[in-house]
Amino acid sequence: MEKIYNPKHIEEFFYSFWEKNGYFKPDNTKQETFCIMMPPPNITGSLHMGHAFQQTIMDILIRYHRMQGKNTFWQVGTDHAGIATQILVENKIFLEENKTKKNFNRNDFVKKIWKWKKESNSIITKQMRRLGISVDWDHEKFTLDPGISIAVREAFILLYKKNFIYQKKRLVHWDSKLETVISDLEVDHRLIKGKKWFIRYPIIQKNSVLDDKIQYLVISTTRPETLFGDTAIAIHPENHKYNSFIGQYVKCPIINRVIPIIKDKYADIEKGTGCVKITPAHDFNDYKVGFSHKLPMINIFTFDGRIKSVAEVYDYQGNASTEHSTFIPYQFQKLDILSARIKVIEKLKKLGLLEKVEECNIVIPCSDRSGSIIQPMITNQWYLQTSKLAQVALKAVKDKKINFIPQQYETMYSSWMKNIEDWCISRQLWWGHRIPIWYDDDKNIYVGHNEEEIRKEYSLSNNIHLKQENDVLDTWFSSGLWTFSTLGWPKKTEFLKLFHPTNVLVSGFDIIFFWISRMIMLTMYFIKDKRGLSQVPFKNVYITGLIRDEDGKKMSKSKGNVIDPIDMIDGISLNKLIEKRTNNLLQSKLHDKIIQRTTKQFPKGIESTGTDALRFTFSALASSTRDIQWDMSRLKGYRNFCNKLWNASRFVILNIKNHSFLNFCVKDSMSLINKWILIEFNNTVKLYRKSLDTYRFDVAANVLYDFVWNVFCDWYLEFVKIIIKQGSSKEEYFTKNILIYILESLLRLAHPIIPFITEAIWQRVKLIRNITDKTIMLQLFPEYNDELYDKKVLYNMNFIQKIVVFLRNIRVNMNINATKLIPLFLYNLTIEQEKIIKENSLLLKKISFLDNIIILFEKYDRDLCVQEIIDGVEVVVPILKLVDKEIELQRLIKEEKKIKLNILKIQKKVLNKKFLEYAPKNIVIEQKDNLSKLNEIYKKISKKIKFFKNLTH
Repeated sequence: MEKIYNPKHIEEFFYSFWEKNGYFKPDNTKQETFCIMMPPPNITGSLHMGHAFQQTIMDILIRYHRMQGKNTFWQVGTDHAGIATQILVENKIFLEENKTKKNFNRNDFVKKIWKWKKESNSIITKQMRRLGISVDWDHEKFTLDPGISIAVREAFILLYKKNFIYQKKRLVHWDSKLETVISDLEVDHRLIKGKKWFIRYPIIQKNSVLDDKIQYLVISTTRPETLFGDTAIAIHPENHKYNSFIGQYVKCPIINRVIPIIKDKYADIEKGTGCVKITPAHDFNDYKVGFSHKLPMINIFTFDGRIKSVAEVYDYQGNASTEHSTFIPYQFQKLDILSARIKVIEKLKKLGLLEKVEECNIVIPCSDRSGSIIQPMITNQWYLQTSKLAQVALKAVKDKKINFIPQQYETMYSSWMKNIEDWCISRQLWWGHRIPIWYDDDKNIYVGHNEEEIRKEYSLSNNIHLKQENDVLDTWFSSGLWTFSTLGWPKKTEFLKLFHPTNVLVSGFDIIFFWISRMIMLTMYFIKDKRGLSQVPFKNVYITGLIRDEDGKKMSKSKGNVIDPIDMIDGISLNKLIEKRTNNLLQSKLHDKIIQRTTKQFPKGIESTGTDALRFTFSALASSTRDIQWDMSRLKGYRNFCNKLWNASRFVILNIKNHSFLNFCVKDSMSLINKWILIEFNNTVKLYRKSLDTYRFDVAANVLYDFVWNVFCDWYLEFVKIIIKQGSSKEEYFTKNILIYILESLLRLAHPIIPFITEAIWQRVKLIRNITDKTIMLQLFPEYNDELYDKKVLYNMNFIQKIVVFLRNIRVNMNINATKLIPLFLYNLTIEQEKIIKENSLLLKKISFLDNIIILFEKYDRDLCVQEIIDGVEVVVPILKLVDKEIELQRLIKEEKKIKLNILKIQKKVLNKKFLEYAPKNIVIEQKDNLSKLNEIYKKISKKIKFFKNLTH
């Protein structure tokens, strides 16, 4: 083995070795199966921390179950990411060619995306390989692959023919920059400083009973430009100030449209002016009010976010109407929305209809894709009815056919599904699965896989002109079929038979609504078992938390806090990291802030840690919390852990390279430390397996860390070193036998989490253990042995360890040189304890640097010794022989003064009212904690001083 652990020298080599030898492929000769479907990452560039985190968890599960002898299959693939990809490629074309999408026809633009996809996809798959994921690459899928496209069209056709899919004109979230509908789940609500305008709507006086003094109803709005689409004014029926006007009319300012005054509880008496303008075509709440009152809807915006030249009028059901005027004054036509707002305010001022303006905080809906302000718009879209599908999907979770882990997410899922609305599945994009609908010149609808099939099915002659729907399907529609479309559906393939339903889905809580719920609905509709009953897509859903930065903030390119997992594996310089974080920024004003943040956080760039350290960190952080705060210091710590394992393994291999390994029986007669390490490892196997079986990857990582560092390295190897140097030949042989057995078993245990380092070491260890197999990843996973437990062995070893720890503490507390020989007295031992001490006296002497061990049978002068009672035994060190009392006393007095000064300094702070009032809470807490710790240290030193003063008198 190389002296220094260098991940770069082993990782790419062993991944290539695994892949070339086909070790990732399923083995259909094995009966029990285990299957995971990878959530397909978007092809928009590179993998982020969330992907790396979840893929690590999945790979741990796959490797763990593969080593249990199961036929494992992990489906890998990528998603075409309709909106995100189209934005990215449009930006790329604009930067490189100074052209927009409108400079191309559909086919040419889509060809450009396919070209970009090939380049980008290779980046993503390379990153996945660097993470060590053991997927079947020969079965890799892309959501626009021909086979997947067939499945998507088939699903649409079947749903359409069963009346689950329909087309309707409705209010939707519209992104005027991308010119497409987006899901309400893709809307980011942002709080900003804005204005509220109070506008006068003249009342049309028709009833002499009305109060002539009130000539206007004043309406407050943050979007005055929408007044061109107003179709009513709403007043709460219990609003005594204005409810006498209900049933009357007002004139809409500027355009003088006559609109009714209606009563509706939506108008809040306490909020605003008590009167609310209703614009059904451009506000979701107004849309509901308009529908209940059968108000017309007037669309005043173009798809690219401008004021129309001629408004579009629809009735409350979305049918074209001529009930209202479509007139919009010329000076407002074709203005973008913000410019129109300015012009409208100017006009209202001239007309004397602007009462006042107030500053206020407002929440604006923004597209999380383009960043543009979302405009509610009336558009014609395709919808999937979800009510029936949702009921079946809800029952599957209620009946525990699908289990959420942690269980709390079941409530989130159920709440969403119980209130689910029909799913808008169409998008106005060019990149994606084009909806398999064709129209003739009379707008008759035909559904099918292609034009040829449609003509044949509907007996249409070639004289009838057909045109395919321009819209594509929402990306989540194709992703919703992922668990079975990737296995070959609609064909009844062997893969579908073997691996469906899958065992577990690993995903984040943020896409329970986007993806998980839709997968359950669609899978249970299309996939049936032999009895014709709906199959679930997966039996378990393991929900991970979201990886956030070290300040607890969400990682995003705009914040400049994204870390590429590969940059932690390989390391990256500060300049390259800055370049990466500022490249292709949609908001250039953030450039300088990102540079400052990055320079402060990583002044020397990011140091290389290797894949295994990163995977171990992910596993250790995989708790059941909703948010997971990334911690670079823990990453460095687990890099040290890998180094510790490497060095320990190197020591073992160097010291047993000529050893002839023989199998042994756990009931064989052997030394205390060898029995102890076998029991400790056996208990570790039990805890580790239980942790992985219950998806507690953090617990598994901690169990592994504790055994390797605190048990195997810090204790067992230290005892082994003594036996190899000074033990009998028989002792040495049997200890080496156990040593190589434990190391090889430990490597198998650790392999799912840290595959590269374990494979690299195992390739050397297997030669000593006489193993002829080629890879650790196909070895059997360690099993717990019920018979291998001996309480007496654990008690006796714990007794020895306590004595060693006591002796080490004395050296530290009394400033005694680590290698200076000291005497040890033991008093009040049982016969069994005396036997244990005598049998292990060599180990105890050498590990604690003792010149002798004396068992006392008479009482001794306790004032001249330091002692501690351990398991009923008085463990004694005659301290007077070991230290110069005067020198030690003076050192302690000096230390006491130093600590007292620090205590006074901090006390002054924490008693200062201004400090407590103005200092950040975390600083105050930190200072109080420091004070508490210093007081504890002060007490201990004072006690020591008293002890040494008594000795000197």
